[in-house]
Formats: sequence, C-alpha cells, structure tokens
Amino acid sequence: MIGVLLLLLLLPLLLYIAVPQIRKMLSSGVCTSTVQLPGKVAVVTGANTGIGKETAKELAKRGARVYLACRDVQKGESVAREIQNMTGNQQVLVRKLDLADTKSIRAFAKGFLAEEKHLHILINNAGVMMCPYSKTADGFETHIGVNHLGHFLLTHLLLEKLKESAPSRVVNVSSLAHHMGRIHFHNLQGEKFYHAGLAYCNSKLANVLFTQELARRLKGSGVTTYSVHPGTVDSELVRHSSLLRWIWWLFSFFIKTPQQGAQTSLYCALTEGLEVLSGNHFSDCHVAWVSAQARNETVARRLWDVSCDLLGIPMD
Repeated sequence: MIGVLLLLLLLPLLLYIAVPQIRKMLSSGVCTSTVQLPGKVAVVTGANTGIGKETAKELAKRGARVYLACRDVQKGESVAREIQNMTGNQQVLVRKLDLADTKSIRAFAKGFLAEEKHLHILINNAGVMMCPYSKTADGFETHIGVNHLGHFLLTHLLLEKLKESAPSRVVNVSSLAHHMGRIHFHNLQGEKFYHAGLAYCNSKLANVLFTQELARRLKGSGVTTYSVHPGTVDSELVRHSSLLRWIWWLFSFFIKTPQQGAQTSLYCALTEGLEVLSGNHFSDCHVAWVSAQARNETVARRLWDVSCDLLGIPMD
C-alpha cells in the first residue's frame, strides 16, 4: 500500500522527467533541407490550419509563391496575412477550394491554370476524419470523396502544369491508419455498411495506393510523388469525434505540434535527390513500411480506374 502511494506521489515527477524525452522521440523527423524556392510555385490544400498552415508558412519563408487552397476563404485570408507578416513574403495567395464539390475543384484548377505558368509543388494535405455518415455534393461518401477523390481530381487537373514545370513534386498526406484500411469496391461509398473510423482508414489507404500508381504512370516525366504519415498531431482533424478529442487532450504531452507534423511533408517536397524514391511512403522523414494492401498493384490500378469512372475522367 505504501509503495502504491509513493508511486502516485512520484508519478508527476516521473512524467515531468520522461515526457520531454518521449516527445523528442515521437517527433524525431525534421526536414533539414536548406533549399530555397524563389521563382517556385506551390499549392497547399487545407492550408488555413494545422499541418497545412505550417507547411505553407515554411514554403513561403523559403521564397515560394504559395497558394492556400481552402474551403474557408475568410480564415484563409487571415492566415495568409499572418504568413506574409511573419515571412516578409507577400506572394501568399488564397483561393477557394472545396474538396467535397467537384465543381469547386474544377473552378479552382481553371482559375489557377489561367493565373499561373508553373506549378512545382502540390501538397494534397486537406482531409476529414471520423465524420458521421454523409455525402459530398457529388454523392460520394465524405471520407473517400474528400480525402481521395477530391485530391485525385485536383491532381489530374493540374498534372500537365506539373509536367511542364518539371522537376516537380506531389505530396499526399496519408496516415499510419492506412494499415487498418481496406478497399471494398462493392462498398466504396459506405452504403452497405459504414464505420466512421474505418472509412477514414480506407481513405488513407487510397492515398497510398494513389501515390504508388501515380508514380508508376509518371515515371520519366520529371514529376515525382510521395505519401506521408505526419504523426499523431494536435489539429482540427479530430473535431468530429468527442472521444478522439478527449484522447488527444489526455495524451497531449505525447502529440506532435502542427509544425512537427509538417516536417515529413516538407522533407518530401524539398529534399534533393529524393526522385529515385518516387511512390514511397514516408514517416518522420524516412521511408516507412506500408501494409500488404498498400503494396497490391492490382488494387492500385483498379482503384485508379474506378476513380476515373466516378469522376468522369477518361481512362488511358
């Protein structure tokens, strides 16, 4: 009994000593690239908060012309001013992009292509997590619609510009959660059965499969692509789940800041000599292992074809 009481008394001290070391271990990946980006153009989706905001801030700091592609334009404008003031780079622009609506995606791409001659970095960062069952404007289940199909269409619409601007890169923010994902082609829209957590996992698996198939198709084009796990990050992504918000609060000492979470995206966007690793998955700025499902080339090719069909994109 005395031993238990002593342990309880010492627990705060033990945590005080251990937490900094654990946090350092959990956030060990840091982008050390010194590459500067004057004259380069970047698009970051979901850049008005969290990892996307920190990613855009760092790209702007290095001199890039950065487009914050956001659903909430007012919030985006506030973030753009903050980044401009912090970095001294006035070339931080906000454009409306709602990944839950293909009309909005097409309008964004049309406007961007009319405005810009180049695109060197596309970071597909935006996402949703643990949403109650719902559908996008086009009738897609929200997780697969926003996290996968929305970015699939955006990348397709900007691909020629990326090729013309080569060397260029596409970074897809996925998650360790892809290990629990499965692509159920007979239930892609969640109409036969639905679980919010699994729907998120499935969409993150789709991100990894999309990255691998995109890399295969872009071989020799000068455009390379990477999927990343940012880590467990303190962000608005858990806003739909009271349970996750509580868990995030409980373990807040062990969760990455958005700045730490942005490091692997930045690593894949900036690090020189990474071209030979196109199609790979990264975590903490290192190549990471993916699930057996994520290595299935047949599933990746079928998902590509099904995605094209759903979005009305001609298959090649």
